[in-house]
Amino acid sequence: MDSRIRDVYEEYRRGFIGRREFLKRAAVLAGGTAAAFFPRLEGGEGGAQIVPGDEPRLETGYVAYPGETGSMRAYRARPKGDGRNPGVIVIHENRGLVPHIEDVARRVALEGYVALAPDALSPLGGTPGKPDEARPLFQKLNREANVKNFAAAVAYLKTSPQTTGQVACMGFCWGGGVTNQVAVHAPDLAAAVPFYGAQPAAEDVSKIKAAMLIHYAGDDERINAGIPAFEDALKKAGVEYEIHIYEGARHAFFNDTGSRFNKEAAELAWRRTIAFFRKKLKT
Repeated sequence: MDSRIRDVYEEYRRGFIGRREFLKRAAVLAGGTAAAFFPRLEGGEGGAQIVPGDEPRLETGYVAYPGETGSMRAYRARPKGDGRNPGVIVIHENRGLVPHIEDVARRVALEGYVALAPDALSPLGGTPGKPDEARPLFQKLNREANVKNFAAAVAYLKTSPQTTGQVACMGFCWGGGVTNQVAVHAPDLAAAVPFYGAQPAAEDVSKIKAAMLIHYAGDDERINAGIPAFEDALKKAGVEYEIHIYEGARHAFFNDTGSRFNKEAAELAWRRTIAFFRKKLKT
């Protein structure tokens, strides 16, 4: 399949263009109809997972915690046993709580953490089964209430008898932007790792108490335009931070079910993230 069609699909999948515009542009590139590409393009979400759902070393399942808008559904994965571990919130992209994000939560749990992946669409009935139906729902979320729902996840993990009380947060794309907002609004957060996320307002950066590890794709003009102001605000506020830009990688490079997956960049970002958690969460 023409890589240009995959690029247009990624724009559609991320919400930058609508279905009609995708079909129009893809049809031009394909020299005909584009509808037939949908099953092939969207099939990646059900692909092989790195950590299977029945991994014997983990305890996994769904939980509910109190949020700003009511009960929030979340996927939780933790090492089996009676020990207490630091907590890590995993925030999904603008497709909702899909199998890929649950897989990422299990990867985090295998590193020795209680991973919690909330479903941002809980107030709207939860993530629908079809990816095409999820994205429009994000436009209906109340931005302020959404951030409070995720900040509530920090409090939930901090007071859980299964954790040490230390909590970090990581997120991807839409979830990377939310991770930045959680860092602003949750003073108890110990560490935050946004992947190619929209930056917070410069005037809010001084509220961040967490240490920041910030990942960006080298080829991501829209998001990267906000880096200079963000870094300047981080410096002025005295926030501990690291910024890594992965040259040659594109937005969403960590998602191994998407067409922009960059194995080398994803593996390096993952190693840096786990090392950062071990340092900041003292495991």
